[in-house]
This record gives sequence, C-alpha cells and structure tokens, in this order.
Amino acid sequence: MRPIRDYGAKAMNVAHRVVLTVSGNRILSKPYGMPVVELHTVGRKSGLERSCYLTTPVHDESRVILVASKGGDDRHPDWYRNLETTPEAEITLDGVRRPVRARTASPDEKATLWPQIVSAYRGYESYQKRTDRDIPVVICDLV
Repeated sequence: MRPIRDYGAKAMNVAHRVVLTVSGNRILSKPYGMPVVELHTVGRKSGLERSCYLTTPVHDESRVILVASKGGDDRHPDWYRNLETTPEAEITLDGVRRPVRARTASPDEKATLWPQIVSAYRGYESYQKRTDRDIPVVICDLV
C-alpha cells in the first residue's frame, strides 16, 4: 500500500493541472520563480503514458534540468524511476511539447549544477538534508 503522502502528492499534481488548465497557464506557471514543465514518461510497470508537473530550476535551449527530490522523501519519485527504465520522454515547456532523452547527471555534472539549482530554489537544499538518499539531478537533453 502506498503511504498517504504519495496520494497527497498525486492529488496536488491533479490540482495543479486543473489550475493551469482553467487559468490558461497564467496561475501557478512559475512557482518560486521556476517554470513549470509537464513531463511525459512511459510507466515502467504499466507501459502506459504518465505525466506530472515539475519545476525546472535550470534550463536553456538544449536541455531542461529536473530534480528528483520528492520533497526529501527517502524514495525516488515514480517519474524518475520511469525515466531510468525508458529515458526517451517528452517535456511540455511554454506550451511546446518536445522530445527529450533523460539521464542522471554524473557526480561532476551535479556538483556544477547543484549551486545553480539551490540558487533558484533554496528548498532543494533542505530536501537533501531531510534524506540520506543522494537526490538525483536529471538532465533532459532536447532531441
């Protein structure tokens, strides 16, 4: 059985989707100043398309960076586990859906990106302190 907090996270994702849709992407499109992306993955168990809303603390014309923090939980988020199985995915950013190939940042890449990530949102630092798990940074290269 999934912990109650997992159901809470799923409910928040649904609520976020509704608010974005109803507001025409005007409300909650940049929480904490970070753009929201919709990540489209393939479920590792079901094989079905899954999607969730995440923030991107760092992005440019060739890549989108995601943080698999799950709020400092001791488990990786489902979307990250899906990408480990099937790294080909899609991201919707600024209303444009684009294919990406996702990979976990190497330790050197993470060391370079982490200060930028924490600068965008200090909460990531507290999430890392909350868990013994090394929070993965995911580089989604635009294809």
